[in-house]
Amino acid sequence: MTEHKETSRPAAQFPDLAGKVAIVTGTSRGLGCGIAEVLGEQGMKLTLSARSAEEGQAFTQKLTGAGVDSLWVAADLATPEGALRVYEAAIERFGRIHLLVNNAAHLPSAHFLQLDEDMYRKSFEANVRVVYGLSLHVARHMAEAGGGSIIHLSSVGGLRAHRNLAGYDASKGAIDALTRSMALDLAPFGIRVNAVAPGAMRNRPDRPEDTRWAKKHAALIPLNRRGTGRDVGYAVAFLASEAASYVTGQVLYVDGGVTAQLSPPDIFI
Repeated sequence: MTEHKETSRPAAQFPDLAGKVAIVTGTSRGLGCGIAEVLGEQGMKLTLSARSAEEGQAFTQKLTGAGVDSLWVAADLATPEGALRVYEAAIERFGRIHLLVNNAAHLPSAHFLQLDEDMYRKSFEANVRVVYGLSLHVARHMAEAGGGSIIHLSSVGGLRAHRNLAGYDASKGAIDALTRSMALDLAPFGIRVNAVAPGAMRNRPDRPEDTRWAKKHAALIPLNRRGTGRDVGYAVAFLASEAASYVTGQVLYVDGGVTAQLSPPDIFI
């Protein structure tokens, strides 16, 4: 099978996003950073947040150096205090929030027979709370301000199961349901709510990896490569833009075709 590499391409442009304000969570590494980079290229002003202060601050400085108006807030968004801190900081700095991207998540891994109460709470309850807490503050603000867009990061695990990730997959299924419910409740206020569900991703595309393992993994994916944060970022930018003004309550799969296939090809042929 021929490997389909990610080709260099000009960033998709959504002019209506320029000058608008976004909060992106989970921006210390991985998908959150790719999403923030793409939104920054659209000319958006960004409030970024995660629990890891050192990495998050370094990334925010990188964006600021590239000309993106960026604010960093360290917070645990699974707590009410953390969610409120991020919301208040964004309002104080920018005065208005047009887009919220709920990317932060916890990923404890365990076989179901070893999934104790504490791990279950961290992998299910915390993931749903990360989405709920900040969304409530932002949705109330958007309802008063005349609308906006909220995008949750789900996973192919909300539709198809991973092994040893029962709590995580359950949380993503719950987030998909929450996306639909929020979309209905918030539509009269001009607020669109959607989700992006990534498949296998390269969370550290700038770092070398085990080439043999990577090729075997990629062979399971119809497009024959793992995705990047920028792949997800383009989908987020589309859903946030006026190009998607008639789209709400949907889960967009960015997975290289994984959820479309009944069974993966035999990678040993």
